[in-house]
Amino acid sequence: MEDMKEKSQEEMVKEAVEEAKKTAKEANEEADSKEETAETETEEKEEAGEEEKKSGKKLFGKKDKKDEKIEELTDRLTRQMAEFDNFRKRTDKEKTQMYEVGAKDIIEKILPVVDNFERGLDAVKEEDKEDPFVQGMEKVYKHLMTTLEGIEVKPIEAVGHEFDPNFHNAVMHVEDENFGENIVAEEFQKGYMYRDSVVRHSMVKVAN
Repeated sequence: MEDMKEKSQEEMVKEAVEEAKKTAKEANEEADSKEETAETETEEKEEAGEEEKKSGKKLFGKKDKKDEKIEELTDRLTRQMAEFDNFRKRTDKEKTQMYEVGAKDIIEKILPVVDNFERGLDAVKEEDKEDPFVQGMEKVYKHLMTTLEGIEVKPIEAVGHEFDPNFHNAVMHVEDENFGENIVAEEFQKGYMYRDSVVRHSMVKVAN
């Protein structure tokens, strides 16, 4: 029995040794396999890096073309926006000019009415100025002048001011010591301006 136990123990030792050798061998094989795998992965990474460099060059070339296209489109858009802005400004200016031409035309047609009011009121005798009808006409005239002033229509100053061909139309000339040289002595017809432009020149007599 003891021999059988000893033999059994020897066999168990041998089996344990064999098992240990087998485990060591497998561990070595696994280590070798991992090393080979690591080398393979390193080689693949190096190859992939080379491919990326090559493809990177191609992509860089494409990027340059894209940048050029973007710059071209941006330049074209900038030019079109500038052209549109110039067109808008030109159109606004033309509209303003057309409005002023139309306004001046209407004002020019109203001025004879103003002239008739002034002639009629100047012809009223002093004793008739308190007449309700005359006072009513004066109120209408003042209302008309206030309305014209509200739309930037104003009379041109003439008598006592230096003659200016831009505003005055000289129809007579007189030598008068009471006035300085080239001074408007009398106004025959009142002139008017609309904003900064002349609607009608003042018809005047110039002294000296």
